[in-house]
Amino acid sequence: MNQATEAVVGPNVAELARRAKAAARQLAAVPGERRNAALKAAAYAIEECKSDIINANQRDCDDAIRAVKAGRMSQALFERLQLTERGIAQMATGVRKVASLADPLGRKLAVTELDDGLTLSKESCPLGVIGIIFEARPEIVPQIAALALKSGNALILKGGVEAVNSNRALTSIWRHALAPFFEIPADAINLLYTRAEVDELLSLADDIDLIIPRGSREFVRYVAEHSKIPVLGHGEGICHVYVDCAADPHQALEIALDSKVQYPAACNSMETLLVHEEIAPLFLPNMIPRFQAAGVEVRGCPRTLALVPMRGIVPAGEEDWATEYSDLIISIKIVASTDEAIAHIDRYGSGHTDAIITENGEAASHFMERVDSAGVYHNASTRFADGFRYGFGAELGISTSKLHARGPVGLEGLTTYKYKLAGHGHVVASYSKGEREFKHKRSNQ
Repeated sequence: MNQATEAVVGPNVAELARRAKAAARQLAAVPGERRNAALKAAAYAIEECKSDIINANQRDCDDAIRAVKAGRMSQALFERLQLTERGIAQMATGVRKVASLADPLGRKLAVTELDDGLTLSKESCPLGVIGIIFEARPEIVPQIAALALKSGNALILKGGVEAVNSNRALTSIWRHALAPFFEIPADAINLLYTRAEVDELLSLADDIDLIIPRGSREFVRYVAEHSKIPVLGHGEGICHVYVDCAADPHQALEIALDSKVQYPAACNSMETLLVHEEIAPLFLPNMIPRFQAAGVEVRGCPRTLALVPMRGIVPAGEEDWATEYSDLIISIKIVASTDEAIAHIDRYGSGHTDAIITENGEAASHFMERVDSAGVYHNASTRFADGFRYGFGAELGISTSKLHARGPVGLEGLTTYKYKLAGHGHVVASYSKGEREFKHKRSNQ
């Protein structure tokens, strides 16, 4: 049987999770050079099995085309599903990039000499077993698998039903590539197929350490509400670009266009453009035609409609400010000040990524301090909110949470730490009786 189409089947979810937990403990002890060698082998296998991946993806796309025509799937979701030869080459490159990154495990984060001969070290270590639940986008399978292997974590994947053939092929290729590495257990990567399996997975708090959902706001909310396991993720990506009165108009045009048009289905794509009233008469008559020429549907506030009475501009409703379009649609609002822009973002934003375009350093600092998002930018496109672009190698998603990890979640976000204490017969009684005193001397390592 072709390795790319071989079904990845196994035990029930509870048993699979127990095996994954055992695999995680074994994987945590695998030396970094062996994990890197396995990653390079996986990258090579992806390239070698390119035609198998394309064929599997084509079966998914054929089904998806029928779903789009029947109105059961959006065009944006279909676009996320498609794989190309160039995309597969990028998968392999991404895996090699992860292999080239510094080992995230065993790093001494802090060292404290408690007393002579008694040293406390805070060291990075894997989380354990991570469950990733995602919709469409099969290209993230090797991306996720690479980050998990590099960080010593076992993985349980559940992709959308629309990408079942692609996900099965990629997972099978990954397993076959790692088979010669005897110290890396096969149970370190697993694939689920049904919604019922997801519901069972979310109940296995004893064996699963973290759940990361990637998908729509409703999907992420469902996972968060039904999971007994800590959940890391973002519910939506309502990103804003604010064009200040002191913005460079040309720079603002290019940044706003890139933030919306470069990849509108991405969670870091701009959904609402906020424009200061002083620059709006100069800026919007130039910006809106640029959007429309790129196929963007423009929805404007009453002031925008009055200022730019062009054909094709749709009145924006209250619901538009709270909508993640993930499509070629933009809502535009004119504001009286930077503080009004901040207040709008505070009310309608999702805490993902928001940008200010201005040549006024004081306004930029004020905006970047006051906007409470995972990414706050000055004179840069919101599309930079990405683990690869940040130099993380890849990402598992973007977290709008403030606990554990925030922003693009790369290798560091998949580790925790443990405290290692090394002594020479030290006992607490000596300190309780006053026979010895703590030094608590921090080391620079």
